[in-house]
Amino acid sequence: MTPGKSASWFTRFTKRTAYATGQPLTFVLAVLVVVVWGITGPLFHFSDTWQLVINTGTTIITFLMVFLIQNSQNRDSAALQIKLDELIRATRARNSLLDVDNLDEDALERIRENYRKLAHNKEEEARQAKRASHRVRAAEESSEACQEIREIERELAKASPDHADAGQEPGGRSR
Repeated sequence: MTPGKSASWFTRFTKRTAYATGQPLTFVLAVLVVVVWGITGPLFHFSDTWQLVINTGTTIITFLMVFLIQNSQNRDSAALQIKLDELIRATRARNSLLDVDNLDEDALERIRENYRKLAHNKEEEARQAKRASHRVRAAEESSEACQEIREIERELAKASPDHADAGQEPGGRSR
């Protein structure tokens, strides 16, 4: 079997298995197995073998399901990432965010914090904009938002050299 065919076979198998195990009937069958096992306890005098049957069965099923779940999760994450990348590419968002999933946790947390500040500044900006007498403050907060965006770009550039030019338009202007 070629690598492509084995991957294709495994993908079909995991999709079908994940679908089947996620059905209510499958859950009911699992509950029935446990109930039957529990009822048979007195028949087998609650022996070690009786306990070993359920322990071994559930351990094997759990072990195999981990790989099926991980495969499904990897596929779903990849598909979601492609969709998000397309949305970023198609909108006026900064292209430097396309590979943000490759950054380490510290860099992601710094960027998250910058976005929190941006959101907070945006809320403040909206409140201030309602009050015409505070237009100067709104301009200051807009300037702060621009600084936060520049900080995000610096974090992206620092964490991944590929990002250094990603936020630039052809004329050298930042997006």
